Amino acid sequence: MTESLLFIALVLGLVEGITEFLPVSSTGHLILAGHGLGFTDARADIFEVVIQSGAVLAVMIMYRDRWKRLLTPSDDPGFAGKRGLLLLVVMSLPALGLGFLAHKAIKQHLFNPTTVAVGLAIGALGIFVVEGMKLKATSENLDQITLKQAITVGCFQCLALWPGMSRSASTILGGMLCGLNRRTATEFSFFAALPIIGAATLYDLLKGIRGGLLHAEDIPMFAVGLLVSFLSAWGAVRLFIRFVGGQTLRGFAVYRLLLAAVVLAFPAAFGG
Repeated sequence: MTESLLFIALVLGLVEGITEFLPVSSTGHLILAGHGLGFTDARADIFEVVIQSGAVLAVMIMYRDRWKRLLTPSDDPGFAGKRGLLLLVVMSLPALGLGFLAHKAIKQHLFNPTTVAVGLAIGALGIFVVEGMKLKATSENLDQITLKQAITVGCFQCLALWPGMSRSASTILGGMLCGLNRRTATEFSFFAALPIIGAATLYDLLKGIRGGLLHAEDIPMFAVGLLVSFLSAWGAVRLFIRFVGGQTLRGFAVYRLLLAAVVLAFPAAFGG
């Protein structure tokens, strides 16, 4: 394992951890960073998916009490026990189903800087539109989320299959549109990450192992990426939760538009 690959793992792990739960598209940022670093082979595609699990693990530990409630059999009427798991399942099914059917096409046609820039720009406009609406929240915390709201958020999550749109942005905006306040929509988006990222990680890992794309010497690179992703996500999520309590998402929309403009204006910097 060369030092250059370990450096790439560190950089991409940092990018993933910081962006995974922010409404800016971690997948889009990883594609841009990977192209900029010249790390774009089949192994890179698997690496970029797998290190997302480091960020998810950070949130699982941060919300361990809620996860304990979810995994403890009970008839709790809130986001816990059997009802909580049902909400997670119905929220995950649309994106899991569509992702499974379109996985090959998405990888072939959408994983490039230009499509990422388009997704960033469209998502930014979506943030401006939703934040400009006078929405009335009917659910002030996770325990008040309804089955209909979970299904709606799940449908919006399908938008994130386009790199650059952002799973976080799609689920937060979908949640706000169906009656969740911004903080509750944000926290619900954290839980939405586990089934999707977990399934994607297992799928790509198995495909890589069976296809002979991964070898024992790749373990240090993956370990560095996972560790850095975990640590950076921990800090990013804590700051983000404090932010959404009193701020809109418009600042992230401005950032997305600026990044999209840079990518389209200087394609050579991203391997274009």
